[in-house]
Amino acid sequence: MRRKFYDVLLDWKARHAGKYALLIDGARRVGKSWIAEEFAKAEYERYLLIDFSRVSKNVREIFDNQLHDLDTFFMMLEAETGTRLAKGRSLVIFDEVQEFPRAREAIKALIADGRYHYIETGSLISIRKNTTGIVIPSEELHKKMYPMDFEEFLWATGRETAMELVRKAFAERKPLGESLNRRLMESYRQYLVVGGMPQAVAEFSSSHDLAEVDQTKRAILDLYRADIWKHAGALAPKVERLFDEIPDQLSRHEKKFRVSDVEDDARMRDYEDAFKWLEGAMFVNLCWNSTDPNVGLKINLDRKSMKCYMADTGLLVSHAFDENELASESIHRQLLLDKIEVNKGMLVENMAAQMLTASGHKLYFHSESSPNRAINRMEIDFLVSKTKLTRRHNISPIEVKSGKNITHASLDKFAAKYSQWCTDSFLLYGKDLRIADGITYLPHYMTPLL
Repeated sequence: MRRKFYDVLLDWKARHAGKYALLIDGARRVGKSWIAEEFAKAEYERYLLIDFSRVSKNVREIFDNQLHDLDTFFMMLEAETGTRLAKGRSLVIFDEVQEFPRAREAIKALIADGRYHYIETGSLISIRKNTTGIVIPSEELHKKMYPMDFEEFLWATGRETAMELVRKAFAERKPLGESLNRRLMESYRQYLVVGGMPQAVAEFSSSHDLAEVDQTKRAILDLYRADIWKHAGALAPKVERLFDEIPDQLSRHEKKFRVSDVEDDARMRDYEDAFKWLEGAMFVNLCWNSTDPNVGLKINLDRKSMKCYMADTGLLVSHAFDENELASESIHRQLLLDKIEVNKGMLVENMAAQMLTASGHKLYFHSESSPNRAINRMEIDFLVSKTKLTRRHNISPIEVKSGKNITHASLDKFAAKYSQWCTDSFLLYGKDLRIADGITYLPHYMTPLL
């Protein structure tokens, strides 16, 4: 699989490897271990991979007892693993480092020693249980790895150059043409169903067997549940309840998460730590209500009002439609053929959240309710700010549409009320690019370019 994260690794090696270990954080099965080992094979003379989820007791004891003498430490490590390292030309990978936090703490001494370069990979890196009792080294460069994005999905399914045309059309604000847009929307629906987890993408690209793809995704969801009960401790019941509630909450017209539906009389603060756990595990993408959207979206957050998206939309499909295997496969096919409308809105909005997150955006939305004045009622799905801020016109409102109804009353209200801060307004839908009524209509697959 070709992954853009490889360029992150190249940049780290060229500019930072002598001063920092690279810590790759990501959800289970996004490809962290694979990309680290592929990088080691291609870019170093020798490498050593230590998987702390299955490493021997002897290796753990070397970390516990020998770090005061690094000459002895490396001699014993090489003897125990059967791997000979070359000074200045080798990479050491600490895989699943959250399973042995002592190794992460050792990074400070290992970087100062300077013999080798170091990459750490892991899931649930920021979960409190996995950092208790250690000093987090300042010699870590922390990078997040997400599921495969739409362009990586196109590469994996044989469409190497398609996004180059998409970028050109977006930059020039010109339509791609009916035929090309139709083919790209077919690929987008495939991505919607399969998602970006590498195992699921590999299965789809090799077999196109939707039942096998679904089975692959369900195995990943089972791993997530196991992680919740293994690592969330006393929070586990609440975390699992939130996790199970996500499809139902997203299927509603107003997708703000209501914890009172999870537990009678519950308030957001009762579940705040559980949401933080899910976000820290990178199972979900949280989207916050920015009540006064201006230069700083984060400054005006309503901490009681948020939306909770699955980090991978393919997993959401399998999580939401789990009645039985035959029904699930049928739904997968209907989605591919664009023959289903029920709950499709939650999928395209979840995908927009996934694409925006992978492109580096923090997620914000804007919601105003007024029982008396319709002119004050609006619901903007997402807000993004320009990369270079000015005194005015920094914020772009985004609405996501799944069906034929492409009304834009909320976009119009937002542009009028926040004219000082509002720049381009975007509506994401299933047809080709066009500009009308002060709104730029974009096909869903252009979301990463915003």
